[in-house]
Amino acid sequence: MLNNPKVFIFIGRSGCGKGTQADLLMTHLRNSEGKISKTLHVESGALLREFSKGENFTQKKIKEVLNGGILVPESIIVALWTDFIIANFNGTENMVFDGTPRKLHEAQLLDNALQFYGVEKPVVLNINVSKEWSEKRLRGRARKDDTPDAIAKRLNWFDTEVTKTIEFYKTSDYYNFIDIDGEQPIDDVQNEILAKLGLNL
Repeated sequence: MLNNPKVFIFIGRSGCGKGTQADLLMTHLRNSEGKISKTLHVESGALLREFSKGENFTQKKIKEVLNGGILVPESIIVALWTDFIIANFNGTENMVFDGTPRKLHEAQLLDNALQFYGVEKPVVLNINVSKEWSEKRLRGRARKDDTPDAIAKRLNWFDTEVTKTIEFYKTSDYYNFIDIDGEQPIDDVQNEILAKLGLNL
């Protein structure tokens, strides 16, 4: 049972279903009687898409980057979630991070912010799937940005960059790092998450 605001950080390969699981967890938290009802969703993709609708120079550049399938600079990502937290976090809400942080430096900056806010024992949910499983899932989505070349780049980028972030969380005493088997049906993944969080009562 949650007595204090909690932070949940979803991390995993592209196509592992972390966005779906983040949504399911937020629904569970909002519907759980006697627990904190308000949950902030810090989702980098949504923040970037909203930001790119603007007309200033940076916003137009970000729109070009998103349309070109190029990685957005981490300085922009950090600025967006920082602004979102400052504007919306009042110290009483749960926060669910989905799609950020990815690079080690982003994780370290978020770590600094969470400790500043006095968040106790943030939870990192590593949705664990193999490279082969992820590739098959991405190829089956039929999204226009899921070209074979783009998929290969994303999977390789995970191996070179995101694994450093996972190791940072795994070896830190500040976080509750939880491995989740992502190669299961959606409901089974959710049940494993809720069970390991002690929320399936």
